[in-house]
Order: sequence, then C-alpha cells, then structure tokens
Amino acid sequence: MIMKAKYILKVLFTIFLAFATSNCAYDKELIEELAIDREFAPVDLTARVRNQTIVELSWNTDDNVNHYVVEFSADDPDFNEIFLSVNVTADELPVQIQLEGLTEYSIRVKAVSARGLGDSTWATESATTLAEQLMLPSVLGDIEYSQATLRWQPGINVTHIILDPDPDVSGDEIRHDITAQEKADGIAIVTGLASDTQYIAVLFNNIKPRGFIIFTTEVDPGTGTVISPSDDLLSIIGNAAPGDVLILEQGDYTSTPLDITLDKSITIRSLLSYAKPLLKASFSIVTGAEDVSLIDLDLAGDLVEELNDVVTFSDAGNYNSLLISGCNIHDYDRSFVRGPTTDAIVQTVTIENSIVTNVLTNGGDFIDFRNGDVFNLNVTTSTFNNCAPGRDFIRMDASGTSNDTGLTSNILLDRCTLYACSNSSSRRVFYVRFVSNDVTSTNNLIAETESEGYADRDGIDETPTFGNNNYFNAPGYFDDTQHTYDDTNYTTEDPGFVDAASGDFTITNQTLKDNQVGDPRWRP
Repeated sequence: MIMKAKYILKVLFTIFLAFATSNCAYDKELIEELAIDREFAPVDLTARVRNQTIVELSWNTDDNVNHYVVEFSADDPDFNEIFLSVNVTADELPVQIQLEGLTEYSIRVKAVSARGLGDSTWATESATTLAEQLMLPSVLGDIEYSQATLRWQPGINVTHIILDPDPDVSGDEIRHDITAQEKADGIAIVTGLASDTQYIAVLFNNIKPRGFIIFTTEVDPGTGTVISPSDDLLSIIGNAAPGDVLILEQGDYTSTPLDITLDKSITIRSLLSYAKPLLKASFSIVTGAEDVSLIDLDLAGDLVEELNDVVTFSDAGNYNSLLISGCNIHDYDRSFVRGPTTDAIVQTVTIENSIVTNVLTNGGDFIDFRNGDVFNLNVTTSTFNNCAPGRDFIRMDASGTSNDTGLTSNILLDRCTLYACSNSSSRRVFYVRFVSNDVTSTNNLIAETESEGYADRDGIDETPTFGNNNYFNAPGYFDDTQHTYDDTNYTTEDPGFVDAASGDFTITNQTLKDNQVGDPRWRP
C-alpha cells in the first residue's frame, strides 16, 4: 500500500515537472487583445410591456458603441417587413417605444461602432402589446342611472362603442355609432342603459379596440324608497318590508347615532355612489335577515354610544349573504364583521370596492367568526388602513356547529391594499382553525407591518394559493421560517404611495401598475 502511494506521488510530481518545464519554455507572445472586425451584439436584451401598448427595452451597453439600431416587425418573426426602426443611445436606456395594441412584435437590436468596426449581429426579443387604452376616466356625474357620458382622447380615429352588461350572454349589447362631432370632441352620451348594472364599454375603430372602461350605472330612485337626512331613518328601517331597498340621499345623518337591528332582508344604499350619505351606525343582524346589502355608505363608529362594530351576526340562524360594497368605513373601536353567536351560519360574506380605516380591534379581531360560521368569505378590491393594528385580520375558530362536518370555509383575499394591518410580530392575516378551509391570497399589496405574515400554526389550509402579491416592509409574509408563507412570484417593490399618512395610496411604481397589484382604485 505504501509502495502504491509512493508511485502515485512520483507520477504526479513528474506531470507537474513536465508542466512547469513546458511553461518555462513557452516564448510565444501572449494575446492580450482579441482581433475583431465587428462589434459584439447587445446582451441581456429584455422587453417589457408598460401601460398596455408601450414596450420598454433594456440591454447591457458597451463604451465602444456609438448607438444602437432597434427594429420592430409586427406579427412577423422573420422581419420581412420592418414596422418601425429607431436609433437609441446608451444614455436613453431603458427606452420606451409607443406601439399599436394587440400585436405581437418581433424586436431586434444591433450595435453601431464608435471605433470604425462593422455593425454587430442582431440580438432578438419579442413582446405582445395589450389592447390600447385611449378611453378617459369618467368624471363625477358622467354615469347616471339610465345613461352614461363616455370620454376618449379627442380626434383619434374611432367608429363606434359597444356596451355589454354581461359578456357571457349574447344579444344584450348596445351599439353607439360615433358621429363626426363626437369623434372630434372625444365625448359621446349613450342612453337606454339599465339601472344599477355594470357595463364594459369598448371603443372601436372598425374592428380594432382602442380602449375600454368598466362602470356601474346609478340606482334608479324609482326602484326603492328615497330617504332624506330629515327623515327618521331608524323608524323607516323598522317598518320596512322584507326585500325593501332604502335609498339615502346625500347628506349628514350623524346627528343621531344609530344602533340598527336588521330582522329582515334589506338593502340600504346611497342614491349616488359618489355622494355617500354620512352615518354613525352599527348593524346587528338577527333571525329573518337572510340577505343584507350595505352599498355606497359612509359609516363611522361612536365609542360613547357603544357603536363599536360595523356588523354583527347576533342571533342563531341561517343567513344567506352579507354584501358591503362601495363603502367608506372608519373609526370603529372593535370589529368590522363579527360572528360571535353559536349556530349563526352564514353562506357568503362579500366585501368589495370599499375603504376601511381605523378599525382598532380592542377586544376582538377584525373579521371575527369565533362561534358563528361563514362558508365563503370574499374580500376584494378594497383598502384597509390601520385595521387590526394589534390583532388578527381574519379569524375563524373551530367552535361553530358546522366545524368538522365535511363543510369547507373558502377565504379569498384578492386585489386589496393592506397598510399597517395586524401590525404586531405576534399577529397574522389568517388565524384560521375551522377544520376544512381553502385560502387564496392574490394580487394584494401589503405594506408597513410587523405582522408575522399569513399564519403561524396548524389549522390553516396547508396548500394556500398565492400569486402576484407585493410585500413592502412586510417581511413576515415571505419568511420561510414561518408556518405559512408566500414562496411564489411575489415582489417587494416600494409602491411609492402618494400620501399614505392622509389615506392616499395611489401608487407611483410602474412595475406594480403593470403587474396590477393592490386595490385598483389606486392605479391611475
């Protein structure tokens, strides 16, 4: 064995000696510069679609290059016909190029030398633009209950507008042909619309879409009971018949704080979505109120009057739905929605298109079903600011009578902005112990919180669905030491809120705009 080892060492020494001798004997001149007759092609070429129809290009630059030639071909990967050619210098990168919508562009870039060499070969990439968005946002008063004023960039080539209340149903579309004057003005009024109906309006130039807008018509005052601030709202609610729609005119109803008991199905809503009536109110839902809708209201709590919660399911019973839509809700001391009562069983709770601020969770959690059960909780397109600052955002315990019976509680958090919520290192967004649950968190912007993140213990869905979330100064949500964390395609971009301290969460970060993260209202 010793002899074998010595033999191996001897061989290795001989090889080393030969190598050293060979190197010592090498007397050729070292190549210190590569002889080339053309520039190198750009590397790390990337293309990203911004604002529907703008393609942003970037690549690594070279000091030996004078400029770059960028060429686009439309729906033509072989570059048989060049749609657009531009010259770009290094200091212009990343460069943004305005293109047409709904087109797949092949893109190639070459370097033009600053030192007399030939042009480089082409680096290639591709990008597909989205539909153009040349329609303009509506202004207050544009959308009425039977007609809508639609706006676009004046003077552009457009021929007609199609309005569709339900893309899944054919034959219910409304077509408006644009006159020469409307084209020049960029304004058209479309009549014959249904009340309280969501439409998607698409602007066309012949067969090519040039923009769209989604809006909901106002409620027709003839479809319900119209109430003014001088009326006795509490008595009207008490005397309402099941299924009634109470339509509140604009104004201040806060002179009398209202502890409202709802014992029948009812809708309480604003006459105008942009002129919300102001109320100090708390709602207690009891047996008989199978379907409750609160729409376009401005609701505030009152600690002195013990209006501590927005909505409470107070009685045992079977409830079909609670809808909170388009509301501005603020300054409640305890909870947003509560289910503290055993045998209070709710099929669906939907919170959408709302802004909720300063629900302080003193003595409770934010959405808090400890003894009652809810099978479908949908929280979408809303903003939550300083909600549950020291408690859990959504709590579902295993105490309800539906628990462990084979039924599943589905929880959806989608397209929401959460700022300083569950802002404690021992608190989380999902404190869920209902035995069978299915959790989804997608397209949310969560910022400025010390929260543990999603969950820190068994009980929650072991395979929750995550996707396209952004966490800014919210590290608990993607911390792999936590029980439940996001390990998908999340980002950690600074949203660049315009004025978070004043409740303006408009984002200035272009990447988050392009990714369509957070409450849509804040993405101009």
